[in-house]
Amino acid sequence: MFRRVFLASCVVLVLAGAIACKNDIEYIQSLSAVEDLPIQTGKNFETFYSDSAKLQVIFMAPKVERYLKKGDEDGYYEFTEGVEIRFFDKHEKLEAILTANYAKYWEEQALGMARDSVVMRNIITGEQLNTEELFWDRNKSLIYSKVFTKITNNDGVYYGEGGFEADQDFKNYKLIGSSGTVKVQDEELQ
Repeated sequence: MFRRVFLASCVVLVLAGAIACKNDIEYIQSLSAVEDLPIQTGKNFETFYSDSAKLQVIFMAPKVERYLKKGDEDGYYEFTEGVEIRFFDKHEKLEAILTANYAKYWEEQALGMARDSVVMRNIITGEQLNTEELFWDRNKSLIYSKVFTKITNNDGVYYGEGGFEADQDFKNYKLIGSSGTVKVQDEELQ
């Protein structure tokens, strides 16, 4: 009798262990599914974009991860430790610098997105843009946002409640739902 109870107990323990192990392995595999892992990872990333052998953009980041989902030819790059992007004019002179704490770039679509403390400065004019989300369309040389945006220049501070649209060198821009404070000189004082 003792032997049957002992054997039955062993069978129950073995089955319970097998089921528990199976669940643990499945759980671990679900946590580390290959499709959720980057196919490439790099540190101190730097890349250059040019057109007709003229430097247009330098893209820098402390860390980059490249993702390519199963059946997805496009994939994307993710920059979880921030980015710095430098834009150059047709004479390869630095015009603008964009920084953000997070970014993502879809290479096939040539579309970038920056989030979290996004700042863009036009080096030539001194204008500065602040927003929490910004998109960059490399093919159209266009940057834009649909969220609150603040632009500061020598004349004052301007707000775009619905975002903005600008060329990538931040020379010409249009605020959406704009308001602001403008410095005006009183002509009688002159």
